[in-house]
Amino acid sequence: MNWDRIEGNWKQVTGKAKEQWGKLTDDDFNVVAGRRDQLAGKIQERYGVAKDDAEKQIAEWQRKATDSWFTK
Repeated sequence: MNWDRIEGNWKQVTGKAKEQWGKLTDDDFNVVAGRRDQLAGKIQERYGVAKDDAEKQIAEWQRKATDSWFTK
Protein backbone atom coordinates (compact mmCIF):
# COMPACT_ATOMS: atom_id res chain seq x y z
CA MET A 1 0.00 0.00 0.00
CA ASN A 2 1.25 3.44 -0.90
CA TRP A 3 2.01 5.57 2.19
CA ASP A 4 0.48 8.64 0.51
CA ARG A 5 -2.84 6.83 0.48
CA ILE A 6 -2.48 5.90 4.16
CA GLU A 7 -1.57 9.46 5.05
CA GLY A 8 -4.43 10.91 3.04
CA ASN A 9 -6.91 8.61 4.76
CA TRP A 10 -5.31 8.67 8.21
CA LYS A 11 -8.56 8.97 10.15
CA GLN A 12 -9.89 5.86 8.43
CA VAL A 13 -6.80 3.73 9.14
CA THR A 14 -6.21 4.95 12.69
CA GLY A 15 -8.26 2.02 14.00
CA LYS A 16 -5.88 -0.45 12.35
CA ALA A 17 -2.92 1.47 13.74
CA LYS A 18 -4.46 1.30 17.22
CA GLU A 19 -4.74 -2.48 16.87
CA GLN A 20 -1.04 -2.66 16.01
CA TRP A 21 0.25 -0.13 18.55
CA GLY A 22 -2.14 -0.18 21.50
CA LYS A 23 0.17 1.87 23.70
CA LEU A 24 -0.28 4.91 21.49
CA THR A 25 -3.00 7.29 22.62
CA ASP A 26 -5.62 9.14 20.58
CA ASP A 27 -3.54 12.28 21.13
CA ASP A 28 -0.50 10.48 19.69
CA PHE A 29 -2.46 9.54 16.58
CA ASN A 30 -3.73 13.11 16.24
CA VAL A 31 -0.16 14.44 16.43
CA VAL A 32 1.07 11.85 13.92
CA ALA A 33 -1.69 12.78 11.45
CA GLY A 34 -0.39 10.20 8.97
CA ARG A 35 3.22 11.39 8.94
CA ARG A 36 5.41 8.32 8.89
CA ASP A 37 8.36 9.94 10.68
CA GLN A 38 6.07 11.13 13.49
CA LEU A 39 4.61 7.63 13.84
CA ALA A 40 8.10 6.14 14.09
CA GLY A 41 8.97 8.64 16.81
CA LYS A 42 5.85 7.82 18.83
CA ILE A 43 6.52 4.08 18.53
CA GLN A 44 10.08 4.63 19.73
CA GLU A 45 8.86 6.72 22.64
CA ARG A 46 6.04 4.42 23.83
CA TYR A 47 7.70 1.06 23.19
CA GLY A 48 11.34 1.95 23.88
CA VAL A 49 12.59 0.57 20.58
CA ALA A 50 15.27 1.80 18.21
CA LYS A 51 14.36 3.85 15.15
CA ASP A 52 15.22 0.94 12.84
CA ASP A 53 12.85 -1.36 14.72
CA ALA A 54 10.07 1.22 14.64
CA GLU A 55 10.57 1.63 10.88
CA LYS A 56 10.44 -2.16 10.41
CA GLN A 57 7.17 -2.32 12.35
CA ILE A 58 5.69 0.44 10.20
CA ALA A 59 6.86 -1.23 6.98
CA GLU A 60 5.28 -4.54 8.04
CA TRP A 61 2.03 -2.80 9.00
CA GLN A 62 2.02 -0.94 5.68
CA ARG A 63 2.46 -4.24 3.78
CA LYS A 64 -0.67 -5.58 5.51
CA ALA A 65 -2.75 -2.59 4.40
CA THR A 66 -5.56 -3.47 2.02
CA ASP A 67 -8.37 -1.60 0.33
CA SER A 68 -10.74 -2.90 3.03
CA TRP A 69 -9.05 -0.53 5.49
CA PHE A 70 -10.56 2.41 3.61
CA THR A 71 -14.27 2.89 4.07
CA LYS A 72 -16.23 4.69 1.44
